[in-house]
Amino acid sequence: MDENGIDHPEFFDAVVANPPYSLKWDNAESKLKDPRFKDYGKLAPKSKADYAFVEHGIYHLKPSGRMAIVLPHGVLFRGAAEGTIRKAIIDKNYLDAVIGLPSNLFYSTGIPTVILVFRKDRKTNDVLFIDASQHFEKDKKQNRLREEDIDLILETYKNRQDVDKLAHVATLEEIKDNDYNLNIPRYVDTFEEEEPIDLDDVNRQLAEVDEEIARLEKELEAMLAELVPTDQNDEDDE
Repeated sequence: MDENGIDHPEFFDAVVANPPYSLKWDNAESKLKDPRFKDYGKLAPKSKADYAFVEHGIYHLKPSGRMAIVLPHGVLFRGAAEGTIRKAIIDKNYLDAVIGLPSNLFYSTGIPTVILVFRKDRKTNDVLFIDASQHFEKDKKQNRLREEDIDLILETYKNRQDVDKLAHVATLEEIKDNDYNLNIPRYVDTFEEEEPIDLDDVNRQLAEVDEEIARLEKELEAMLAELVPTDQNDEDDE
């Protein structure tokens, strides 16, 4: 802001943020006139400033820039004011990708998080969903992303193609059909079908167990028969 009280905001080629999750903030109605927040229909709720951070970052992003912000999964599906803001962002075609991360990556929280990637100069109106929640190494106290996990995420983002159980490029129509809910399992199916149970094999194993039990019972009976009982009177005479 200059000496005349006129704001001259800066704009950046890259914006990277990991703001405090679900922070309380002052969402006074006057902020609807703020150029950062005025184009989204609602203000982020007082109890959760997540989308206020998103809008702030988008505002300071150059038209040719790119933004990545780490947030809790709730931003993908919570309704009310956040649902209104999310819809506006998608309709403006700013959302480029949704990347689900493993839980317990950060010291401050054990919850799973998500990276939202934004661009203003997008040529398509689809959204790339990546479920990287199972790609990590478990350390003693925390999970961590290995180099191969990071490379997998970056390559999947750059290729922007469907990958079974990992990624899906969702059309705007798909997202609308889901009422602008961005919950990753709606778009990336990671379900692993269990191998069918061989009932014949199970029955065979049960029969073998029954035979083993019968054999052990016979051995136990034989051992008990060989035991010589102690004569109580003999003990008393000693």
